[in-house]
Amino acid sequence: MWLRFVHGLLLLTMSAFLLGCEGAAVATPPPVTVTIAGATSMAPVLKALTDAYTRQRPNVVFDLRGGGSTLGEAAIRAGRYDIVASTLFPPDPEAGRPPPPGDEALVRTPIGLDGLAIIVHPSNDVAALSLVQLRDIFRGTVLNWQALGSDAGEIVLVSREDGSGARNLFEASVMGEERVALTAVVMPTSQDVVDYVAGNPAAIGYVSRAYVAAWLPDAATPTAAGLAPAPVKVLEIEGGWPTRDALAAQQYALTQPLYLITRGAPTGRVRQFIDFVLSPAGQAIVAQYHAPIR
Repeated sequence: MWLRFVHGLLLLTMSAFLLGCEGAAVATPPPVTVTIAGATSMAPVLKALTDAYTRQRPNVVFDLRGGGSTLGEAAIRAGRYDIVASTLFPPDPEAGRPPPPGDEALVRTPIGLDGLAIIVHPSNDVAALSLVQLRDIFRGTVLNWQALGSDAGEIVLVSREDGSGARNLFEASVMGEERVALTAVVMPTSQDVVDYVAGNPAAIGYVSRAYVAAWLPDAATPTAAGLAPAPVKVLEIEGGWPTRDALAAQQYALTQPLYLITRGAPTGRVRQFIDFVLSPAGQAIVAQYHAPIR
């Protein structure tokens, strides 16, 4: 009798344990989708950050979209996304950039610093340019690489689409009151610019450093890192490159901020993700592509 009682008690205990396990499975957090749109120049770092975050919290799903910084900021003002990635400088009325309607509701969280890399084909003999030379090239005053010591032929300009944060920075910091020549080939993303320049020996373009980080002076050499030869060459501008140290010290001429923007103070999963991006682990990922903010 005593043995039967003990056996029955064990069965009841195991049943309760199994029921508890089933209850725990039911309590698994439901899937949550976080939508991020905006700057295509931030696409590589956002992909790395969201992948790392999802490995820690598998129930959080990220919907990554492009659209550019300008359209992204307009969309977040209307509340159409959870987060917008932007490389635009904040509105500054004193500098002639008044805030658009709804901007007062936006919260901009800086996560890093980016720099525009000026790229040419690896066969081009030109290694460095001044901002004045760069402006003269893109406004169409200098038409042939021969004037700059290269035999690459007639210069092919590659620019970005209107609304791109990279284009805004290039026009403000390089072109000033001048316009990019109408002959420029216009590309929708930095990767498209890299691909076009890599296939055209006479081309010159500008891209986020994230797309050429592996071939900058502060990266491992291709041989040491096991990388293929660089598809493009990054030019020195005003004596420097967009290295992490130069960006952090704001010593590179074409530096821009990286923001994650929310409509109002971030909460819930959005707040947790932004906290992760600013954590040591998140900033280590940012440092693979840009200069971290912390």
